[in-house]
Parts: sequence; C-alpha cells; structure tokens
Amino acid sequence: MTAGQIASEPADAPVAAQAERQKLRKHFGRFDILFFLLCTIVGVDTIGSVASRGAEAFTWLIVLAAVFFVPSALLTAELGAAFPDEGGPYIWTSRAFGRLAGAVNNFLYWITNPVWLGGTLSVVAVTAYTAFFNDGKDLSTPAFYAFTLVFIWVGVLAAILSFDVGKWIPTVGAWSRFVLLGLFTVTVVVYGVQHGLHGFGLGDFSPTYAGFVLLVPVLMFNYVGFELPNTAGDEMTDAQKDVPFAIFRSAVLAVLLYALPILGILLVLPVDAITSLGGFVDAIRQVFTVYGGQVATDGTVTLSGAGSLLGDLAAVMFILTVLSSGVTWVMGSDRALAVSGYDGAAPRFLGVISSRFGTPVRVNILSGLVSTLVLVLAHELTDGSAAKLFGAVLGLAISTTLFSYLGIFPALAVLRRKAPDTPRPYRAPFPRTISVVLTLLVLFASVQLVAPGLGDHWFAHGYAPDGWTHGERWKYLLTETVPLVAFMLLGVLFWLLGKPTRTSPAVVKQ
Repeated sequence: MTAGQIASEPADAPVAAQAERQKLRKHFGRFDILFFLLCTIVGVDTIGSVASRGAEAFTWLIVLAAVFFVPSALLTAELGAAFPDEGGPYIWTSRAFGRLAGAVNNFLYWITNPVWLGGTLSVVAVTAYTAFFNDGKDLSTPAFYAFTLVFIWVGVLAAILSFDVGKWIPTVGAWSRFVLLGLFTVTVVVYGVQHGLHGFGLGDFSPTYAGFVLLVPVLMFNYVGFELPNTAGDEMTDAQKDVPFAIFRSAVLAVLLYALPILGILLVLPVDAITSLGGFVDAIRQVFTVYGGQVATDGTVTLSGAGSLLGDLAAVMFILTVLSSGVTWVMGSDRALAVSGYDGAAPRFLGVISSRFGTPVRVNILSGLVSTLVLVLAHELTDGSAAKLFGAVLGLAISTTLFSYLGIFPALAVLRRKAPDTPRPYRAPFPRTISVVLTLLVLFASVQLVAPGLGDHWFAHGYAPDGWTHGERWKYLLTETVPLVAFMLLGVLFWLLGKPTRTSPAVVKQ
C-alpha cells in the first residue's frame, strides 16, 4: 500500500483495514461511475407505482427533483470527493457519529438490497417474462422458482466477479435503459398520433397532501443512491474528480429517464388501469401495437409481427434493466458491509476481501442467501400472489432504505465541523441547510411510510395503502415497524461482534 493510501486511513483504523484494503484493485473510471449511477438511480420496477397515482405523481416527481434530488446530489458530490475511502456512506456516518451509529445505519443500508433483489426485482422480472413470453399466464411454482433463483444468483455472480468484469453489467444496464425508455417514449408519440391519448386536464396535476404522503416515500426511494459508487471508493481511478462529474450528469439524465416514461404511461393508460406491479409493462405492450397488433374492446392486448418482435426485445431489455439495478446496489452495499467488518462495526468474518477477485465474496454469498430466503418466505406467505408479494416487500425495502439516510444526510454538516481541514475538491453550498432539509424530508417520509396520514387522518380513506382498510392500521404498523426494529437490533449485534477488531492495535500514521 502506498503512503497516500495509509494516510487516508482514519486515525483509529484497525490493522485489519490496512490488510484488506491492500487487496482492492483500481478499475472504476469516470464513465464506469456514470453508468453505475444510472443503474443505481433509474429503476423501472417502481415506475408503475408512481404512475398509478395519476397526473399528480408527475407534479410531485418534478417538485422532489428540485427540493430533494438536486440537494442530495450536491451533498454526495462533496462527501464523495472529500472522503473517498472504500465503504462510502458507512465511512461518512461512522466518522460523523461513531461506529455504533455507523453499524446500525449500515446494516439497514445493506439488508435493503438482498430483500429488494429477492422479493421485488425478481417478481418484476417474472411479470415482464410472463407478459411477453408466456401469453400473460402465471408460471407454475417450479417454473417461478427456477426463473427467480437464476435471476438472483446471476446477480450475485456478477457482484462476486472482479470489478473489471462485473462492471459490464451496469454498463449494459445503462444502455438498456437508454434504448428501452427512449424507444418507449418515441412509441408513445406514434401511438398518440394514431389513436389519440388518454386525456387529463391541468387540474389533474394539482398537488394534494394525500398524494404527497403516498408518493413521497417511493419517489425518494427512486431518487437516492448518489453515494453508492463511493462504496468502492478505493477502486476508483480518480474519485476526487470523477465523483462530482458523474453525479451531476447522472442527475440530469435520471430526471429525464423517469419523467418521460411516467408521463407516457399517464398519456396511454387510464389511471384506474395502471397497476403498481405491471403498469409499465402494460403500457409497453399497448403502445407497441403500432408496430403490429391490436387492443380488444375489453383492453386485452395482442402483439403480432414487428410488434411482437419489438415487444420481446423490450422485455429482454426490461429484465436486463431490472437485473442491473439489483447488481449495482448489491455490489455497493456488500462492499459497505465488508468495510464495516474490517473496521470493527460488524463481524470480522464478513470483512474479508477476496485476494482472487478483489470483492467481498463472503458478503456477496450472504446477500444471495438472504435474497433466496426472502423470495421463498414472501412467495409462500402470499400464496403465490405476485401483486401481494411485490407490495409487501417493496414497502419494507423503501422503509429500510429511507431510515439509513437518517445517518447519511446529516453527515455533511457534521463532518464540515469535525474535519474542517480535509481537502474538499468540491464544496456544496449551504451545507447545514442541505443536511437539515434532506434529513427532515426523509424523516417525514419514513413516518408516513409506517403510519400513512399521521397528523391528518391516519390510515383513513385516501391514505391507506392499496389493499388495506382502516381497521387494519395497527396490523400494517406492526408489519412495517417490527422488521425495522429487528434490523436495528441486528445492527447493534454486528457492532458488538466487531469489538475484537476495533480494539486491536490501530494503524500508526507515518
């Protein structure tokens, strides 16, 4: 390890950190980071969930882009360039608030992703496959498990491979997004010329408090992730220059790649026909009839000729897009957990970087096992209902994700105070204001996620999630809070198990 790398260690970094960081390899260039970020931020699995709320969703998407998305980009650009160590958000949180806070925060940050991969992304991929390749018919249970388990473990394998190989999944995923979302947007225009569009007035765009409560968690879930490439900070060729470059360009592209397809869905489908799970897939099938096919009077879509061929191509790109979302988040969050393992905030067993691959193979395998367990449990508990499985797991993934940012966002202001002399190639304006505003927004969204409508009419009509009634509000509250509390306690347990590592002799700076 070079002297520069040793100097970048925190003052109390354990010896284990120095030993493991020697195994990391620099493969992460400027455009690799940009493509990685696009796969991180632009996900197609929640486009239907947003569009199902109608034209108002488009309004809130733009509002949150201004008050949440852009400030979080500014915050991450500073932290990522000033503190480019491997582990990114774990390093920022633990150095700002201590390793215990870092351990709990990081466990939430990590656990979200195997849960999301196994319980949400795999189901969305199945939905696309059945819609285009199985005439819309549900797969048999054995076929369902065969498809989803291959999906999960292909993602895990990509995360295990060295970054110079594994990074091609995000690269392919980024281009799949460009082609899929671009083709869909162009086709919506063609469809509108030929068949007319679903009409809505300007009043439908009017924002409401109820709409904000229901939309803000999923929109924030879509809009977080700028920090993820910094989980591989020591694998970047020039983090201090490349991180701000990639963040600001991906922010502009991400807003466009979200806004255009959501507006397209709203133009093509009536709101009552848009589902959270299949809304985007249904819209693709309908507009692709312009290339060949028809829409029956009962709404049934049949593709033929070029429409069928392009539809199949769109389905493949959709599945690649979904897979790349899972792979990038698993790559990043697994690295953060491994860093906490060799930093003394998680079991040392997990804080091991493979000498062969330069990746945290043990954590990668653990993520695959957790994804598989979530998939099986959720499938059996929902009696095989894809819609119920998707909704239940997505809510848990969003809540664990948002809670983890309660440690990340305040770190900007705290580290400005605690480490004022750290060189900052980029400095965010109004750091305290950004930290406070982002933290309050995440706190509000987190509370509303577990208790929708609290402060107005908790769980009343208009606030209760789809499929739930007012009488089930306590049941819903428990389904959201019990896993969160359990995950936080597991974070504390990981911190306790990391004690031997953090009490070992520290690296001596020279």
